[in-house]
Amino acid sequence: MSQQHDYVVDQPHAAAPDGEDAPGQDQAVVAEEDLAGAVEAVLLVVDEPVAVVTLAQVTGYPTAAVRQTLLALAGQYTDQRRGFELREVGGGWRLYTRAAYAPVVERYVLDGQQSRLTQAALETLAVVAYRQPVSRARVSAVRGVNVDSVMRTLLARGLVAEAGSDAETGAHLYATTEFFLERLGLSTLEELPALAPYLPELDSLDVDLLDGMV
Repeated sequence: MSQQHDYVVDQPHAAAPDGEDAPGQDQAVVAEEDLAGAVEAVLLVVDEPVAVVTLAQVTGYPTAAVRQTLLALAGQYTDQRRGFELREVGGGWRLYTRAAYAPVVERYVLDGQQSRLTQAALETLAVVAYRQPVSRARVSAVRGVNVDSVMRTLLARGLVAEAGSDAETGAHLYATTEFFLERLGLSTLEELPALAPYLPELDSLDVDLLDGMV
């Protein structure tokens, strides 16, 4: 049976550590019963450890009360075997995935990175790579199908990015990214292989579509 932790915040006006003046209870932004939820909400949006004094300032509670709340939350997460834990590191507090579940998280991340692009995505990426900067409409014209959903996938993967807009139509233009080059092991776009050896006879193709791709 999990050990139960009882944390009681019974000193709303306690002095802050190191002699700092803590906010008074009359400055509270949320009710006392909602303090834990308010602290959790802040912890969910920070990208680096947040100091107790900062949490005290934004919630309007004394630093002692906020620290008690943090300790209570950390204990609850452990007792409930949550997938995350609350740690005090680098002079602040932050949520982290629990080490016990690292294999699952690692498998998820690696599977996502190694998932292959569909044939449609590869073809679209090739058009962007050889015609960039290029609009979605132009890519669609080259491929002969709507590429909106595929372009969203490539954008989400970080393989292409917006590269300004067309001076005449105002349409967004797209180009490949540094990440694209890294994934292909290239230093510059000039290292992309020439397409001519892989194309059928030119007299059977729309020359306009080949412009800039060979």
